[in-house]
Amino acid sequence: LQKQFGFDYQTLVDGEVILHLYNRGGIEQTASMLDGVFAFILLDTANRKVFLARDTYGVRPLFKVLTDDGFLGVCSEAKGLINLKHSTSLCSKVEPFLPGHYEVLDLKPSGKVASVELVKFHSCKDEPLHAACDTVEALPSAGFDLETVKSNIRILFENAVRKRLMAHRRIGCLLSGGLDSSLVAAVLLKLMKEININYPLQTFAIGMENSPDLLAARKVAAHIGSEHHEVILNTEEGIQAIEEVIFSLETYDITTIRASIGMYLVSKYIRKKTDSVVIFSGEGSDELTQGYIYFHKAPSPEEAAEESERLLKELYLFDVLRADRTTAAHGLELRVPFLDHRFTSYYLSLPAELRIPKNGIEKYLLRLSFEDSNLLPKEILWRPKEAFSDGIASVKKSWFSILQDYIDQQVDDLLLEKAAEKYPFNPPKTKESYYYRQIFEKHYPGRSSWLPHYWMPRWVKATDPSARTLKHYKSATQE
Repeated sequence: LQKQFGFDYQTLVDGEVILHLYNRGGIEQTASMLDGVFAFILLDTANRKVFLARDTYGVRPLFKVLTDDGFLGVCSEAKGLINLKHSTSLCSKVEPFLPGHYEVLDLKPSGKVASVELVKFHSCKDEPLHAACDTVEALPSAGFDLETVKSNIRILFENAVRKRLMAHRRIGCLLSGGLDSSLVAAVLLKLMKEININYPLQTFAIGMENSPDLLAARKVAAHIGSEHHEVILNTEEGIQAIEEVIFSLETYDITTIRASIGMYLVSKYIRKKTDSVVIFSGEGSDELTQGYIYFHKAPSPEEAAEESERLLKELYLFDVLRADRTTAAHGLELRVPFLDHRFTSYYLSLPAELRIPKNGIEKYLLRLSFEDSNLLPKEILWRPKEAFSDGIASVKKSWFSILQDYIDQQVDDLLLEKAAEKYPFNPPKTKESYYYRQIFEKHYPGRSSWLPHYWMPRWVKATDPSARTLKHYKSATQE
């Protein structure tokens, strides 16, 4: 953007560009031209305006409270807004700011504000405005023949990783041994060599002894040549972390909490034991490339495509919330190349038929695109998806079962029977769900509306969000 518009920067702060863009073309252009993840508040005192904006997928968090009498509070976590003393109206509604939107507010002489408009500046299917400034060459527009599509996917994904290499701090990568994090790690390492980054890439895996994830991650690390770290998940530590995790996440969603425990503990390890700070991860791929196992049950390619878009729009409530909060809780900065605007808008522009699971394998097109690249061992490239709580499990007993057994002792049957009376909104249906809800209500009483609904698979009769409850699912831990 500096080159494109000739901006004269006075600092090395990446946020400075926001001021130059705003001066040049107003708020709409500012939000639309930012290629990356952001949440900002911009104060224009000369024109008595306040602006809020958040990136397309809400990778960066932003919460706001606006009282009837015009008091505005903004924070990157909801917990920073629930006990504000300035406000005259009690218990005002704290809500997440919608991703892909900006808001214009009038600033009154009293310092109070009034909302003027809330505008959606980018939809995940649209090619972003900043594509005009992109350094990636024009893609061959020979329609949707398979070779062209595969080549474009590789070019755009590699470009998504390359853009995110700008960092003053050491880069590391989460590596579960699943397809998504493995692709990120492999491409990342290749590009770090190309631009002569002079330290080894540290990769990080977490799991119980000899869990499928640990073994797969080990294979990937050996193949790509990263400096690999394994964090052994100890049952007690996992269970002890539940309350801290819920406090950090500000949600009581079952699958989000389950999957966050491992990520929270691996982030804690990275912070304590290494100097990696900028952490790459595979978030967003399941939603974009139809990686969830229930996509096998989609009634039609068109409905699968719609579901993919719905999941992307809701990422800020679930997977992206988990990834941001578990890493940021330990001072790490997350980078998610799968949610690159150009990559996602291209992938979503492909015919619905191309994107569905094929031959019983989810993310078929993504795997096929990297088939001949030798970036990953074949068995990793085609490894079926693990439910996260199984991937980190030991062969003896899954993390899912360990959690259930522990929680079963904590929640009385009678409490669960009366759950709908106590919690009429999103009532817990299982003991696990009840247990999480109790902890959430302890820290955030009366704020259950922060979660509009639980994350659940579609097209199947499911009472639990775990993939392990779906008939299609076969885990390496289940002989």
